[in-house]
Amino acid sequence: MADEITPVVYYVGTIPNKVGQGARLLNALKEAGINLTGFFGYPRARAAEIILVVDEKAPALGPIAKKAGVPLGKKQKAFLLSGDDRPGAVAEVMAKLAAAGINVASIHGVCGGACRYGAVITVDPAAVKKAAKVLAPPPAPAPSA
Repeated sequence: MADEITPVVYYVGTIPNKVGQGARLLNALKEAGINLTGFFGYPRARAAEIILVVDEKAPALGPIAKKAGVPLGKKQKAFLLSGDDRPGAVAEVMAKLAAAGINVASIHGVCGGACRYGAVITVDPAAVKKAAKVLAPPPAPAPSA
């Protein structure tokens, strides 16, 4: 299967760096029927930064998280990479962005099991449209007559 690059959105918030706070937020999202594409968390002194990634067509997470006591920042755009795991899979995408002069702001990659990988790439908001164009699949060849 060929690699897929899908637009996604993400939100950044802060939760107390205490046992069970991440579980509480994730449970609130589960109860609201939200299927996360990704979830990242990083300790920050007494708090923890969380990043929630969803399909760009998913309902807004702000009201759901706020009800759970977690205010989120504004919706931001990113790209989800997925495909067959192999050496250099993400390097190929990074090289395309670099060749176009696009700086990657962050990347989170994982092996998804069953020989699959996934990664979330963010770029500066001003570069999102350019990155989308660079990462778009090439047009399909025209059918021959």
